[in-house]
Amino acid sequence: MSLVATTAFGLEAIVKRELEGLGFADLQVSDGMVEFQGDFKAVARANLNLRSADRIYVKIGEFKALTFDELFEGVKALPWSDWIPADGVFPVTGKAVKSILHSVPDCQAITKKAVVESLKKKYGLSIFPENGAAYMIRVALHKDIASLLLDTSGEALHRRGYRLQGVEASLKETLAAALVQLSFWEPGRLLLDPFCGSGTIPIEAALIGREIAPGLLRSFAAEKWGCSPAAPWQEERELARSRIKPLSEPLIEASDMDSEAIAVSEANARRAHVTDDIHFTRKMLNELWIDREYGIVICNPPYGERMGELRDARQNYFDLGRIFRKKTGWSVYVITPDWDFERRFGAVAERKRKLFNGGMEVTYYQYFGRKPK
Repeated sequence: MSLVATTAFGLEAIVKRELEGLGFADLQVSDGMVEFQGDFKAVARANLNLRSADRIYVKIGEFKALTFDELFEGVKALPWSDWIPADGVFPVTGKAVKSILHSVPDCQAITKKAVVESLKKKYGLSIFPENGAAYMIRVALHKDIASLLLDTSGEALHRRGYRLQGVEASLKETLAAALVQLSFWEPGRLLLDPFCGSGTIPIEAALIGREIAPGLLRSFAAEKWGCSPAAPWQEERELARSRIKPLSEPLIEASDMDSEAIAVSEANARRAHVTDDIHFTRKMLNELWIDREYGIVICNPPYGERMGELRDARQNYFDLGRIFRKKTGWSVYVITPDWDFERRFGAVAERKRKLFNGGMEVTYYQYFGRKPK
């Protein structure tokens, strides 16, 4: 099968590297996606293990569509009955970029109608009950090429299953995992998040450090498909569990000024089974006392566009710089939408990377310290 891992813009290289680490080759990278080949074992492996991908799709077909008639006939000709049973639920989502067929609602409606017509020939039904398993269809048009995809994930992959509730300035789990993977952190080095919020960055780091597959706490849409055998899912889960290991010292340090945020973080960490790997404390930023020569800071400082919130955010940037600029053995990584960060921090970043946190464009500022001997 042709499989597609979608991701937020800017994270394609991370997802490619993850796929290579899982044993996949011949990867094709384009904006917001990485395409690869595999069977249902590959579907299970990718869903369970990818940390920075949004969803895993099966590509059912691809063709040029300049008119709605071409879209309808192209979709109708695809082998939908090989995938969708008579009672299958098959909603349609869509996207159109730089295409003549730019009306997404119309493309979705035409795709749905074409799939129904295709299934009518197979099952001899005029009305489909749609009360079985979910087979979510995505029609994606890019430069007049229509790609028809089936969503194997169900809920997006950032839904790990450990988050009980969120607090302000929270990141998607997939982005938090990417921030860690884009840093120099590795097990055995101290990691500090002084704005931990709901604990997403330290929890994702603990999962990475212990090699805990991010999908172990949840299920996926394709597991309920009649065409998907159960054995690959069971085998991949057992393999993932066999790789879990303890986290090397020193452990991860996470703090926040909000006691409610610390309570939420601790609850999420318990749910993720990494409680013993993270030390959470309620602490103001200016109360930090850095007594180690080497370490890594990865953080998402709270940010608000209202005057008072913006003033507080920029004071945080100043305090971060005051604390860490002279700590030459520390690497500092900060994600923020504030264009004025470097001036407030007091230093120009060695590297900057444009990313997206939800729909907001952000920059990942990276300051590299000396590596431990």
